[in-house]
Amino acid sequence: MLNFIKNFRNDEDGAVTVDFVVLTAAIVVLGLAVGTAISSGAGQLANDIEADLLSQCSNGSCD
Repeated sequence: MLNFIKNFRNDEDGAVTVDFVVLTAAIVVLGLAVGTAISSGAGQLANDIEADLLSQCSNGSCD
């Protein structure tokens, strides 16, 4: 029983899994933060492009 406890304490196989989960969570959070930061600017840019394209064709005819 004592050997089992010593082996269990020295076993580091699960550490790789924990590191992978933490790293994956950090990447997901970073992606969400970047997406949130640029979402308003991207929406405004899309609206500007739409307005410019609509102003190119007036009265249904494009020149």
